[in-house]
Amino acid sequence: MATTSAGLLPYRYREGMIEVLLVHPGGPFFRRRDEGAWSIPKGECSAEETGLPAALREFEEELGVPAPQPPFPSLGSVQQAGGKTVHAWAARAEFDVDRLSSNTFELEWPPRSGRMQRFPEVDRAGWFEINSACRKLLPAQRAFIDRLIAVVPQTPSGTR
Repeated sequence: MATTSAGLLPYRYREGMIEVLLVHPGGPFFRRRDEGAWSIPKGECSAEETGLPAALREFEEELGVPAPQPPFPSLGSVQQAGGKTVHAWAARAEFDVDRLSSNTFELEWPPRSGRMQRFPEVDRAGWFEINSACRKLLPAQRAFIDRLIAVVPQTPSGTR
């Protein structure tokens, strides 16, 4: 059964350019992967909590800080290669990546070892200019960058 996730694409302006905040998944499977492995801060929606409320909760769980304040322009949804649908919203934000404090998950590692280990959901976060972000992001989520550029001002003064 395909799952649904929701997340925020945080952005800020540095030296007149847009930067976006991406997160790298924790755990052993992504340890050596970089380009094409990063994501927007997101997580699975429950039956009781979908859409923007789930995105705001996941932001706080994955980064360890309260979610930014509105407005949250919609960036629509994408379907990832595994079938998961991801809904996203833009959010102007500031975040010191050195303050990352992600929640954790438990996984049997190494496989079939009988040994359970805890890993952070997110092992690092970073601010990236648009071109770098497109290389870092999972391929399906790259559409969120184009949509962000279409809905937010290209400069802090508000011009496109």
